[in-house]
Formats: sequence, C-alpha cells, structure tokens
Amino acid sequence: MIVRIMGEGQVKLDDAHFTELNKLDDELLREMEGGDEEGFRRTLGALLDAVRGLGTPLPDDSLEPSELILPSPDASLAEVREMLNDDGLIPG
Repeated sequence: MIVRIMGEGQVKLDDAHFTELNKLDDELLREMEGGDEEGFRRTLGALLDAVRGLGTPLPDDSLEPSELILPSPDASLAEVREMLNDDGLIPG
C-alpha cells in the first residue's frame, strides 16, 4: 500500500504492518475523543514514526496514487479530526 504523510512524501508499506498501525490509530482516536492533546501529539508522532520505519520511501518525483493519507506531524487535533473516517485514520 502507498501511504502519504502530508508535507513529507510517500512510503510503500506492506499490508502485514497494519495490525500494529491500527493499534496506534485506535489509541490516537481515544486520545482525540478525550481531548488529550499531549497523548494525541505523542501517539501521532509514534504512528508516523512507525510508518516511516516500516515503510520504504518512494522517490520524491514518484507520482503513485496514495491509498492512505496521514496528517503531518504538526497537524492540530481539529485538522486530524476532519481527516477521520469511522475507523480512525487507518481503515480496519
């Protein structure tokens, strides 16, 4: 799957990693619902770090369609809330 981190670029990520990423996504959703800004910041950072660490960066000039778009590390709680679907940021 191709994942875009807004403002950074794209990474190719094996579907096998989504169980791990969904745990972080669920935690992020709970923190957002509870208004826990500090927890939200920490977990968003951990989620993006996991995507970067588990994925393979695509070249900057690559124009692959992104199947998943994640917020930038400095996105606000309100901005991320607008990106959510029923499952959080990551489907499943």
